[in-house]
Amino acid sequence: MISDTFINRPRLAIVVSLIIMLAGVLCLVNLPIAEYPEVAPPQIIVRAIYPGASSQVVADTVASVIESEVNGVENMVYFSSNSDNSGTYTLTITFE
Repeated sequence: MISDTFINRPRLAIVVSLIIMLAGVLCLVNLPIAEYPEVAPPQIIVRAIYPGASSQVVADTVASVIESEVNGVENMVYFSSNSDNSGTYTLTITFE
C-alpha cells in the first residue's frame, strides 16, 4: 500500500526521503564525539633495527630490554613482538 503511494507520487517520495536525510544530518551534527563508537583500539608500533644481527640476537639484546620497560604501562591491553633475521624488531602495543 505504501509502495503504491510512492510509485504513483514520486514527488512525495522525494520529499519524504529529503526530510529523513536532513533529520539524519541534524542528528549527526548534534551527536557528541564521545558517543561515537570505537572503530579499533589505539596501537603504538615500535621498530628497532640492529643491522647484521640474527633474530635470536635481536630478541636477546633489544627485545628483552624494550619489553621489560613497556610491561605494566597504564591502560595497555596486550603487546606482541616480532624479530627477523634481517635485524628488524617490531613491537605492537594495544591500549584500551
